[in-house]
Amino acid sequence: MARAAVSYWRFLPAAALTVGATFVEFSGPGGQRIYVAPDMVTSVREPTGLESGHWAKGIKCLMTMTNRNLITVTENCEEVRRRLQMSPVFYP
Repeated sequence: MARAAVSYWRFLPAAALTVGATFVEFSGPGGQRIYVAPDMVTSVREPTGLESGHWAKGIKCLMTMTNRNLITVTENCEEVRRRLQMSPVFYP
């Protein structure tokens, strides 16, 4: 019984960090929902090389995250910027 309580408390700090986070929902190329923390976005730009088939069909905007990952979404970049700026978290 005590062992279960110990493992529970090990995950509590991670859960506490995500409770206060704000996320914005976008649509991915396969129709999936993508949740992005606005304060983790470093840049928003239109994709280049769509004709070459480098990106999935339907991609209209790329977001670069602080961990250098690219998030591709089907919303246009103007809509992405608008949603990010409307969030209560400061967007650079």
